[in-house]
Amino acid sequence: MRYRVVLPLVALLAIIPAAVMMNVPLRLVHAPIVPAPLARPVMPTEAPGGEPIAAATRCLAEAVYFEARGTSAKSRAAVAHVVVNRALSPDFPDTVCAVVRQGCQFSYNCDGKPEVLADRKSRDKAMETARAVLADRIPDPTDGALFYHGRSVKPDWSDAFQQTSELGGHIFYRY
Repeated sequence: MRYRVVLPLVALLAIIPAAVMMNVPLRLVHAPIVPAPLARPVMPTEAPGGEPIAAATRCLAEAVYFEARGTSAKSRAAVAHVVVNRALSPDFPDTVCAVVRQGCQFSYNCDGKPEVLADRKSRDKAMETARAVLADRIPDPTDGALFYHGRSVKPDWSDAFQQTSELGGHIFYRY
């Protein structure tokens, strides 16, 4: 029985030694390389806690907008990951929106100002970051952080946790 298998060169180089040892004849033929169709990023339909992805995206973008506006993409992702990490932790509410709305955990919720995402460019960046983090397309640069604060302050609780990273004017911590 004959099989025709087309393998990329890397895979072929990996099996040649085994084929030689087992005395299996190999016939190499040239096959055209056909590029795979471009895949669109898959967006999940639910966020942590079964929350609809549209609601989670809006809430996460709001937090990123107010907590990390004007910082690098990596810094925005770090803030977004803290929110998602909390939603996945049994110690916090189980949805992104509930985490964002939990008391005064995020200072912008308690500053007395309306939460209006007025700067279009910053809002777009925050939405892009929220979508990418919820779709798991950006690795967590905080190494599982659940807490953060600005570099300009030193809250009492910061000594109780393990620092994981410093990004974009924020210091990140976990238990």
